[in-house]
Amino acid sequence: MICLQEFSFPVYVNEINMHEIRIAEDLTGIILEVAGREKLSKVTQVNIIFGQLIQIVPDIFEFAFRETVRDTIACDAIVNIEIIHVKMKCRNCTTEFRINENIFTCHNCGSTELDILEGKELFVKSIEGE
Repeated sequence: MICLQEFSFPVYVNEINMHEIRIAEDLTGIILEVAGREKLSKVTQVNIIFGQLIQIVPDIFEFAFRETVRDTIACDAIVNIEIIHVKMKCRNCTTEFRINENIFTCHNCGSTELDILEGKELFVKSIEGE
């Protein structure tokens, strides 16, 4: 078995909220490209990271992914999804904090002048195969 953890292909989503099917299509393209380059005959596992702000519904994504990998070397791959919670930094007091319950105010000073540090990520963390 081969585990390709060094392959990380970030895809950042700015103000457009991509639909699960489009994300599945894009990630499938990346997975198949890497598998081909590494001469894999079968993809056995894919680990994907989504930032919370991507607003992915894991069950819908997995269904979409299954459709996009049908009849490919990744058709039986196990899909693991990890969600990264939103991390913000206050521009006023420089406090860093995680967002809970979609309340976008500084936990320290109450400011809404915030920068997003984490939570917009979307990438293939690793691909395993034979």
